[in-house]
Amino acid sequence: MRKSEILLITQASWIVARVLEDIEPYIQPGISTYELDALCEQMILSHGATPSFKGYGGFKGSICASINEVVVHGIPSKLAILKEGDIITIDVGAKYKGYHGDGAVTYAVGEIAQEARDLLNVTQFALKQGIAQVKPGATVGDISSAIGTTIKAHGYGIPLEYTGHGIGRSLHEDPTIPNDGKAGSGPRLKEGMTFCIEPIVHQGKPFTKVLSDHWTVITKDKSLSAHFEHTVLVTNEGCSILTTTGKKEVTHG
Repeated sequence: MRKSEILLITQASWIVARVLEDIEPYIQPGISTYELDALCEQMILSHGATPSFKGYGGFKGSICASINEVVVHGIPSKLAILKEGDIITIDVGAKYKGYHGDGAVTYAVGEIAQEARDLLNVTQFALKQGIAQVKPGATVGDISSAIGTTIKAHGYGIPLEYTGHGIGRSLHEDPTIPNDGKAGSGPRLKEGMTFCIEPIVHQGKPFTKVLSDHWTVITKDKSLSAHFEHTVLVTNEGCSILTTTGKKEVTHG
């Protein structure tokens, strides 16, 4: 990928990170996911970008807003009102001058149970462990194995049908980045590659169900689900996390 393209993906990813930071104070009991969606859309537009998700495959929202047992693709709604003790994943995509950035955070709504807090902590740690594997010459399987090993060590479920992905001119590109796998397997990473790493973790069993709206995915056993995501760039020394608003976080694999 050319340097000019990487700069545009970097800017798109910065916008995503900024939105995920700026929306956090609004995540309070009593607000609807429809209101959160409107706020995020305005934030994206204010930075000269457009929401990657709006209209994607017919999706109606600018963000995915997934509460509690909703795994991914929660459609923003006036009827979905946050309450104390919930967890909610906000997944944001931004398109800037033809290139995309993508990121997600699972937030606590007020005070949450310790079991829910543990789930968030493990999911975020699994993301960190996956990112730590990224460097030229490593494989997708190295990332997948690190994520899966971390999650399974805590007894959580991994819905294997939902994965990370390449990103650039298209929101979803090769390679697919599974959340479990065998170290040393899969495509080799090269400097200049950009992709999204996104552990999705169930408190219970890994089985999912798609609701009648054909978008919303829930855990079959109604257990809680958490999801954290970063867009990353493979550098000559390791990896740069693009979905951050400060100095670019760099890991040396």
